[in-house]
Amino acid sequence: MSPKSIDHAFTARSLTTAATDPTYAGALSFMRRKYTKVLKGADAVVWGIPFDAAVSNRPGARFGPQAIRRASAIFDNDPQYPFAKDLFAEMAVIDYGDCQLDYGNHHKTPATIEREAAKILKSGAFLMSMGGDHYVTWPLLKAHAALHGPLALVQFDAHQDTWFDDGKRIDHGSFVGRAVRDGVIDPTRSIQIGIRTHAPEDCGIRIVFGHEVEDMSAAEIAAAILDHVGGMACYITFDIDCLDPAFAPGTGTPVAGGPSSAKMLSVLQRLGGLDIKGADIVEVAPAYDHADITAIAGASVAMHYMGLLAERRSRR
Repeated sequence: MSPKSIDHAFTARSLTTAATDPTYAGALSFMRRKYTKVLKGADAVVWGIPFDAAVSNRPGARFGPQAIRRASAIFDNDPQYPFAKDLFAEMAVIDYGDCQLDYGNHHKTPATIEREAAKILKSGAFLMSMGGDHYVTWPLLKAHAALHGPLALVQFDAHQDTWFDDGKRIDHGSFVGRAVRDGVIDPTRSIQIGIRTHAPEDCGIRIVFGHEVEDMSAAEIAAAILDHVGGMACYITFDIDCLDPAFAPGTGTPVAGGPSSAKMLSVLQRLGGLDIKGADIVEVAPAYDHADITAIAGASVAMHYMGLLAERRSRR
């Protein structure tokens, strides 16, 4: 039997070593990356934000980071499809654990997330966050824009999240509108993919509706994103309810008529031409899942982010 690792998340001696833990055992960090709060030497940081007090329907996304980490165990050994390489051979990635939030003081949540995100970004590492409900993207966008300036938003979602609020609400359905009004994102270069609901305003953001996604190929969808965003620095947010409930039942506000996980992963694979400054995967709610279908989809989205980052580094 070839040498195997166990609990690689704690026993790894290098941030670029491959894990060989059995899929069914070992500490469940994201893709077995080393658990540490030490940012020095990290090219990318994976961070969980277990918050779901902003939902308008079913709660449970606070358990999303746990579920995504568990599902990611299937990715820890082999060269990752479709990137055909060990993503961590030359890219140091750590699992920073979760954001510490006070469940009794939700008004403190946005500042806590933004402050910790800013600390991570100050290290120079790429930040990939796991929600939590979609409200967490608001403080994440603020932290990234403080460093990079206004961003183009690439949003995979069934909902526009452009509902008006007073700037103080803790609401997962209004953060995009707020980001436009506050100049955090540039609506003229932002795009939403898979929308299957209506909001009172689109804020000037281009929308590719669900029925249009159905008629387009993955290559056509990716081309539309690349053309619209161009060379502007961007942030990608993927609400798992972008996918049809057949492929992601474990979410708080499922909407029928969405695309398959295969199609959207194929779109993500083609986005290597974007200047991606940060990314997240949100709204995985495992209490409504079956056989980890949604968690596996969420972990696959997160793995694709890592694949795009690894490819970008190899082109330097």
